[in-house]
Amino acid sequence: MDTRPSVNELFEHRLTCPDFELKERLARLVGIDGYKARLTKMLGLLVNPAGLRTWAKRYHPRANNVVNAVLERPPLVILAGDVGSGKTELAESIGDAVARQEDIEITLFPMSLSTRGQGRVGEMTQLLAAAFGHAFDEASRLKAAGGGARGAVILLVDEADALTQSREATQMHHEDRAGVNAFIRGVDRLARARLPAAVIMCTNRLGALDPAVRRRAADVLLFGRPDDSDRHVVLRQPLKELGFSDPEVHAVVAATGAREGLDYGFTFSDLTQRLLPAIVLDAYPDRSVGATRALEIATAMEPTPRFEAGVG
Repeated sequence: MDTRPSVNELFEHRLTCPDFELKERLARLVGIDGYKARLTKMLGLLVNPAGLRTWAKRYHPRANNVVNAVLERPPLVILAGDVGSGKTELAESIGDAVARQEDIEITLFPMSLSTRGQGRVGEMTQLLAAAFGHAFDEASRLKAAGGGARGAVILLVDEADALTQSREATQMHHEDRAGVNAFIRGVDRLARARLPAAVIMCTNRLGALDPAVRRRAADVLLFGRPDDSDRHVVLRQPLKELGFSDPEVHAVVAATGAREGLDYGFTFSDLTQRLLPAIVLDAYPDRSVGATRALEIATAMEPTPRFEAGVG
Protein backbone atom coordinates (compact mmCIF):
# COMPACT_ATOMS: atom_id res chain seq x y z
CA MET A 1 0.00 0.00 0.00
CA ASP A 2 1.36 3.42 -1.02
CA THR A 3 1.31 5.70 2.03
CA ARG A 4 3.01 8.64 0.34
CA PRO A 5 1.21 12.02 0.35
CA SER A 6 -1.00 12.59 -2.68
CA VAL A 7 -0.06 14.84 -5.57
CA ASN A 8 -2.58 17.41 -4.35
CA GLU A 9 -0.88 17.53 -0.95
CA LEU A 10 2.60 17.99 -2.39
CA PHE A 11 1.94 20.39 -5.25
CA GLU A 12 -0.08 23.59 -5.46
CA HIS A 13 -1.50 22.53 -8.83
CA ARG A 14 -0.31 21.04 -12.08
CA LEU A 15 0.06 22.76 -15.44
CA THR A 16 0.10 20.82 -18.70
CA CYS A 17 1.87 22.24 -21.75
CA PRO A 18 1.50 23.24 -24.49
CA ASP A 19 -1.23 25.54 -23.28
CA PHE A 20 -2.53 28.68 -24.95
CA GLU A 21 -2.93 30.58 -21.67
CA LEU A 22 0.66 29.82 -20.65
CA LYS A 23 1.82 30.89 -24.10
CA GLU A 24 0.13 34.26 -23.57
CA ARG A 25 1.59 34.61 -20.08
CA LEU A 26 5.06 33.96 -21.46
CA ALA A 27 4.53 36.48 -24.28
CA ARG A 28 3.58 39.16 -21.74
CA LEU A 29 7.00 38.83 -20.10
CA VAL A 30 8.69 41.48 -22.19
CA GLY A 31 12.24 42.67 -21.73
CA ILE A 32 13.68 39.25 -20.81
CA ASP A 33 13.81 37.55 -24.21
CA GLY A 34 17.39 36.43 -23.61
CA TYR A 35 16.35 34.57 -20.47
CA LYS A 36 13.42 32.98 -22.28
CA ALA A 37 15.61 31.66 -25.11
CA ARG A 38 18.37 30.43 -22.81
CA LEU A 39 16.01 28.67 -20.41
CA THR A 40 13.99 27.08 -23.23
CA LYS A 41 17.14 25.60 -24.79
CA MET A 42 18.52 24.43 -21.45
CA LEU A 43 15.32 22.71 -20.35
CA GLY A 44 14.88 21.21 -23.80
CA LEU A 45 18.28 19.51 -23.50
CA LEU A 46 17.59 18.32 -19.96
CA VAL A 47 14.18 16.77 -20.63
CA ASN A 48 14.81 15.52 -24.18
CA PRO A 49 18.53 14.82 -24.77
CA ALA A 50 17.75 13.01 -28.02
CA GLY A 51 17.26 16.43 -29.59
CA LEU A 52 20.87 17.43 -28.99
CA ARG A 53 22.15 14.09 -30.31
CA THR A 54 20.10 14.59 -33.49
CA TRP A 55 21.57 18.08 -33.88
CA ALA A 56 25.12 16.80 -33.30
CA LYS A 57 24.66 13.96 -35.77
CA ARG A 58 23.73 16.49 -38.43
CA TYR A 59 26.26 19.25 -37.74
CA HIS A 60 29.07 17.72 -35.62
CA PRO A 61 29.01 13.92 -36.00
CA ARG A 62 32.38 13.45 -34.24
CA ALA A 63 31.60 15.63 -31.20
CA ASN A 64 30.65 12.79 -28.85
CA ASN A 65 32.69 14.04 -25.89
CA VAL A 66 31.26 17.53 -26.10
CA VAL A 67 27.70 16.24 -26.39
CA ASN A 68 28.17 13.90 -23.45
CA ALA A 69 29.59 16.75 -21.34
CA VAL A 70 26.49 18.85 -22.07
CA LEU A 71 24.05 16.05 -21.34
CA GLU A 72 25.69 14.74 -18.16
CA ARG A 73 24.84 17.80 -16.12
CA PRO A 74 22.25 17.40 -13.33
CA PRO A 75 18.70 18.35 -14.35
CA LEU A 76 18.61 21.51 -12.21
CA VAL A 77 18.31 25.17 -13.19
CA ILE A 78 18.35 28.05 -10.70
CA LEU A 79 16.63 31.38 -11.37
CA ALA A 80 17.95 33.97 -8.92
CA GLY A 81 17.39 37.67 -8.54
CA ASP A 82 15.50 40.54 -7.01
CA VAL A 83 11.84 40.56 -6.04
CA GLY A 84 9.56 41.29 -8.99
CA SER A 85 12.10 40.39 -11.66
CA GLY A 86 9.81 37.85 -13.35
CA LYS A 87 11.52 34.66 -12.16
CA THR A 88 8.45 32.79 -10.96
CA GLU A 89 6.24 33.83 -13.85
CA LEU A 90 8.93 32.71 -16.30
CA ALA A 91 9.37 29.42 -14.45
CA GLU A 92 5.62 28.73 -14.51
CA SER A 93 5.13 29.56 -18.19
CA ILE A 94 8.38 28.45 -19.84
CA GLY A 95 7.12 24.86 -20.09
CA ASP A 96 4.91 25.94 -22.98
CA ALA A 97 7.91 27.09 -25.04
CA VAL A 98 9.82 23.89 -24.21
CA ALA A 99 6.84 21.70 -25.11
CA ARG A 100 6.47 23.42 -28.48
CA GLN A 101 10.21 23.32 -29.17
CA GLU A 102 10.55 19.63 -28.37
CA ASP A 103 7.08 18.68 -29.63
CA ILE A 104 6.19 16.81 -26.44
CA GLU A 105 3.73 17.31 -23.59
CA ILE A 106 5.22 18.72 -20.40
CA THR A 107 3.63 18.69 -16.95
CA LEU A 108 4.73 21.33 -14.44
CA PHE A 109 4.48 20.48 -10.74
CA PRO A 110 4.92 23.60 -8.54
CA MET A 111 6.02 22.34 -5.14
CA SER A 112 3.95 23.75 -2.29
CA LEU A 113 5.70 25.46 0.62
CA SER A 114 3.65 23.15 2.82
CA THR A 115 6.27 20.60 1.80
CA ARG A 116 8.28 22.04 4.70
CA GLY A 117 5.78 20.25 6.90
CA GLN A 118 4.75 21.16 10.43
CA GLY A 119 8.13 20.76 12.02
CA ARG A 120 7.67 17.17 13.17
CA VAL A 121 10.86 15.12 13.16
CA GLY A 122 11.49 13.61 9.75
CA GLU A 123 8.40 15.15 8.17
CA MET A 124 10.08 17.56 5.74
CA THR A 125 12.48 14.85 4.60
CA GLN A 126 9.57 12.49 3.94
CA LEU A 127 7.59 15.12 2.05
CA LEU A 128 10.53 16.10 -0.16
CA ALA A 129 11.29 12.46 -0.88
CA ALA A 130 7.63 11.95 -1.80
CA ALA A 131 7.62 14.97 -4.13
CA PHE A 132 10.69 13.75 -5.97
CA GLY A 133 9.25 10.24 -5.94
CA HIS A 134 6.11 11.42 -7.75
CA ALA A 135 8.24 13.29 -10.30
CA PHE A 136 10.46 10.23 -10.77
CA ASP A 137 7.54 7.86 -11.31
CA GLU A 138 5.82 10.23 -13.75
CA ALA A 139 9.02 10.83 -15.74
CA SER A 140 9.82 7.09 -15.82
CA ARG A 141 6.58 6.46 -17.70
CA LEU A 142 7.53 9.09 -20.25
CA LYS A 143 11.04 7.91 -21.08
CA ALA A 144 11.26 6.49 -24.59
CA ALA A 145 13.73 4.06 -26.12
CA GLY A 146 16.98 5.56 -27.35
CA GLY A 147 17.01 8.37 -24.80
CA GLY A 148 14.03 10.18 -26.26
CA ALA A 149 10.94 11.34 -24.43
CA ARG A 150 7.21 10.88 -24.98
CA GLY A 151 6.66 13.71 -22.52
CA ALA A 152 8.46 15.38 -19.63
CA VAL A 153 8.09 16.65 -16.07
CA ILE A 154 9.28 19.93 -14.58
CA LEU A 155 9.38 20.28 -10.80
CA LEU A 156 9.18 23.96 -9.74
CA VAL A 157 10.50 25.04 -6.35
CA ASP A 158 9.69 28.68 -5.61
CA GLU A 159 11.31 30.44 -2.64
CA ALA A 160 13.88 27.69 -2.84
CA ASP A 161 15.98 29.02 0.03
CA ALA A 162 13.13 28.01 2.36
CA LEU A 163 13.84 24.36 1.53
CA THR A 164 17.54 24.28 0.65
CA GLN A 165 19.19 26.79 2.96
CA SER A 166 22.90 26.25 3.40
CA ARG A 167 23.77 23.52 5.87
CA GLU A 168 26.73 25.70 6.88
CA ALA A 169 24.36 28.07 8.73
CA THR A 170 25.14 27.59 12.42
CA GLN A 171 21.53 28.08 13.54
CA MET A 172 20.16 25.51 11.12
CA HIS A 173 17.96 22.84 12.70
CA HIS A 174 18.78 19.17 12.18
CA GLU A 175 15.48 18.63 10.38
CA ASP A 176 16.32 21.38 7.89
CA ARG A 177 19.70 19.80 7.20
CA ALA A 178 18.00 16.46 6.58
CA GLY A 179 15.61 18.19 4.18
CA VAL A 180 18.49 19.61 2.15
CA ASN A 181 20.01 16.14 1.98
CA ALA A 182 16.70 14.76 0.72
CA PHE A 183 16.51 17.45 -1.95
CA ILE A 184 20.02 16.66 -3.18
CA ARG A 185 19.26 12.94 -3.25
CA GLY A 186 16.15 13.66 -5.32
CA VAL A 187 18.08 15.66 -7.92
CA ASP A 188 20.83 13.04 -8.06
CA ARG A 189 18.31 10.24 -8.51
CA LEU A 190 16.74 12.00 -11.50
CA ALA A 191 20.20 12.60 -12.94
CA ARG A 192 21.34 8.98 -12.61
CA ALA A 193 18.19 7.65 -14.26
CA ARG A 194 18.48 10.10 -17.18
CA LEU A 195 14.76 10.72 -17.08
CA PRO A 196 12.81 13.37 -19.03
CA ALA A 197 12.59 15.61 -15.97
CA ALA A 198 14.06 18.86 -14.73
CA VAL A 199 13.95 20.94 -11.57
CA ILE A 200 13.63 24.74 -11.60
CA MET A 201 14.46 26.62 -8.41
CA CYS A 202 13.56 30.29 -7.87
CA THR A 203 15.18 32.32 -5.11
CA ASN A 204 15.74 35.89 -4.00
CA ARG A 205 18.75 34.75 -1.95
CA LEU A 206 21.20 32.84 -4.12
CA GLY A 207 23.84 33.11 -1.41
CA ALA A 208 21.55 31.35 1.07
CA LEU A 209 21.32 28.16 -1.00
CA ASP A 210 23.41 25.21 0.09
CA PRO A 211 26.70 25.08 -1.89
CA ALA A 212 26.06 21.47 -2.90
CA VAL A 213 22.75 22.50 -4.44
CA ARG A 214 24.36 25.37 -6.35
CA ARG A 215 27.13 23.10 -7.65
CA ARG A 216 24.55 20.77 -9.14
CA ALA A 217 22.89 23.47 -11.22
CA ALA A 218 23.27 23.00 -14.96
CA ASP A 219 22.73 26.75 -15.23
CA VAL A 220 22.13 29.74 -12.96
CA LEU A 221 20.21 32.65 -14.46
CA LEU A 222 20.75 35.90 -12.58
CA PHE A 223 17.87 38.38 -12.92
CA GLY A 224 18.49 42.08 -12.41
CA ARG A 225 16.16 45.06 -12.50
CA PRO A 226 15.23 46.32 -15.96
CA ASP A 227 17.52 48.96 -17.41
CA ASP A 228 16.37 51.95 -19.49
CA SER A 229 16.03 49.82 -22.62
CA ASP A 230 14.09 47.07 -20.83
CA ARG A 231 11.72 49.55 -19.20
CA HIS A 232 11.13 51.20 -22.57
CA VAL A 233 10.19 47.81 -24.06
CA VAL A 234 7.71 47.21 -21.24
CA LEU A 235 6.11 50.66 -21.24
CA ARG A 236 6.22 51.84 -24.84
CA GLN A 237 3.33 49.83 -26.30
CA PRO A 238 0.77 50.37 -23.49
CA LEU A 239 1.59 54.07 -23.19
CA LYS A 240 1.42 54.56 -26.97
CA GLU A 241 -2.01 52.91 -26.86
CA LEU A 242 -3.03 55.62 -24.39
CA GLY A 243 -1.93 58.32 -26.83
CA PHE A 244 1.51 59.19 -25.45
CA SER A 245 4.10 60.66 -27.80
CA ASP A 246 7.61 59.22 -27.94
CA PRO A 247 9.05 62.02 -25.75
CA GLU A 248 6.26 61.46 -23.21
CA VAL A 249 7.02 57.72 -23.13
CA HIS A 250 10.73 58.44 -22.61
CA ALA A 251 9.89 60.80 -19.73
CA VAL A 252 7.96 58.08 -17.89
CA VAL A 253 10.71 55.55 -18.60
CA ALA A 254 13.28 57.92 -17.12
CA ALA A 255 11.11 58.49 -14.04
CA THR A 256 11.06 54.76 -13.31
CA GLY A 257 14.84 54.46 -13.21
CA ALA A 258 17.30 55.21 -10.44
CA ARG A 259 16.67 58.54 -8.78
CA GLU A 260 18.13 60.79 -6.12
CA GLY A 261 18.53 58.82 -2.93
CA LEU A 262 18.00 55.44 -4.66
CA ASP A 263 20.51 53.58 -6.79
CA TYR A 264 17.84 51.26 -8.25
CA GLY A 265 14.69 51.67 -10.31
CA PHE A 266 11.39 49.87 -10.79
CA THR A 267 11.12 46.10 -11.08
CA PHE A 268 9.24 44.47 -13.94
CA SER A 269 6.27 43.85 -11.64
CA ASP A 270 6.39 47.49 -10.46
CA LEU A 271 5.88 48.55 -14.06
CA THR A 272 3.17 46.10 -15.04
CA GLN A 273 1.31 45.48 -11.78
CA ARG A 274 1.62 48.83 -10.03
CA LEU A 275 2.44 51.74 -12.35
CA LEU A 276 0.30 50.99 -15.40
CA PRO A 277 -2.81 50.11 -13.31
CA ALA A 278 -2.27 53.24 -11.20
CA ILE A 279 -2.14 55.43 -14.29
CA VAL A 280 -5.35 53.95 -15.68
CA LEU A 281 -7.28 53.95 -12.39
CA ASP A 282 -6.33 57.54 -11.70
CA ALA A 283 -8.23 58.62 -14.84
CA TYR A 284 -11.08 56.10 -14.67
CA PRO A 285 -14.05 56.56 -15.00
CA ASP A 286 -14.56 60.17 -16.03
CA ARG A 287 -11.51 61.36 -17.96
CA SER A 288 -8.79 60.22 -20.32
CA VAL A 289 -5.25 59.42 -19.25
CA GLY A 290 -2.92 62.40 -19.49
CA ALA A 291 0.83 62.13 -19.97
CA THR A 292 1.60 64.90 -17.47
CA ARG A 293 -0.46 63.23 -14.76
CA ALA A 294 1.06 59.83 -15.60
CA LEU A 295 4.54 61.29 -15.15
CA GLU A 296 3.52 62.70 -11.76
CA ILE A 297 2.28 59.25 -10.69
CA ALA A 298 5.50 57.58 -11.84
CA THR A 299 7.62 60.17 -10.03
CA ALA A 300 5.68 59.83 -6.79
CA MET A 301 5.67 56.02 -6.79
CA GLU A 302 8.50 54.30 -4.93
CA PRO A 303 10.07 51.20 -6.48
CA THR A 304 9.95 47.96 -4.53
CA PRO A 305 12.87 47.95 -2.07
CA ARG A 306 15.69 45.59 -2.75
CA PHE A 307 15.53 42.25 -1.00
CA GLU A 308 18.30 42.18 1.57
CA ALA A 309 19.81 38.79 0.96
CA GLY A 310 21.44 36.95 3.78
CA VAL A 311 22.42 33.44 4.61
CA GLY A 312 20.77 33.29 8.01
